[in-house]
Amino acid sequence: MKKKFVLRLDEELYDAIEKWAADEFRSANGQIEYILDQALKKSGRIIKKRNQESNADEDRK
Repeated sequence: MKKKFVLRLDEELYDAIEKWAADEFRSANGQIEYILDQALKKSGRIIKKRNQESNADEDRK
């Protein structure tokens, strides 16, 4: 389940994210989620549940 919340960004920052998202065939929302996900993984603050489930599926094969 995804949590909804309001995020206020400077217009220039949002425009840059929107362009980056288009370059990678994502929505701006998807790009923000991707950026946050990558930063949290890099810092060791989260391990994605989806990745763990994918690895478990691979082990079963």
